[in-house]
Amino acid sequence: MTRYTVIVEKDEDGWLVSEVVGLPGCHTQAKTMDELLTRTKEAIQGYLEAVQEKAPSESFVGVQLLDV
Repeated sequence: MTRYTVIVEKDEDGWLVSEVVGLPGCHTQAKTMDELLTRTKEAIQGYLEAVQEKAPSESFVGVQLLDV
């Protein structure tokens, strides 16, 4: 089992949107957090099947918040 970092945001229409760090283009959306997490797992599985890899080629380093 591999652990992935997921960024979750709420869009202007109230949808929750997830993006999987380290898997370019791997994202999904849903109205509830439970549904979003289920869909995100499915998106990761589909992504990995499509690229036929067991782990991403990039290593996640971290998330930084910057005040400008």
